[in-house]
Amino acid sequence: MVWKLMLAGVIGMAAKTLPVATAPSRPLVAASMDELEMVDAPIEPSWIVAGAPHARVALHSRGHDDQSTTAIWDCTAGTFRWYFGWDETVLILEGEVHVTAEDGSERTLRAGDIGYFAGKTWATWRVDTYVRKIAFCRKQFPAPIATALRLRDMMRARRTQTGLAA
Repeated sequence: MVWKLMLAGVIGMAAKTLPVATAPSRPLVAASMDELEMVDAPIEPSWIVAGAPHARVALHSRGHDDQSTTAIWDCTAGTFRWYFGWDETVLILEGEVHVTAEDGSERTLRAGDIGYFAGKTWATWRVDTYVRKIAFCRKQFPAPIATALRLRDMMRARRTQTGLAA
């Protein structure tokens, strides 16, 4: 465990000395949702529990490091299981969805509601008529990198508390 912490510390210090990546060539990506082309995004057939849900997606933007995306997604009536490979925050734009999480908790998300789904989890979605959402997705960093970033943040916080420059 000590070696892992030392390695993470070294990685964190090295990361701090690396030059900051250049900004993407398009620092602002803006579009009306109606301008985005929705394309079919079939739900894995083995995940469908009931009905014949038809899903579509339009990618709005992708982070320059490929760690995040923003998309519009919609789906017609049906019930299906969904695997969240990435952390995903959703903002429901239209309609509603009844969600059952892995722990059995249930929640109905309606237009204006925000929901968060942790990466590497399953949920069952029941769409009675239609749902449209914005999905903000973020990949999880591998454990060593995540640990290094947490250590870096702790060191920065400690410097700030002691009055040293970050």
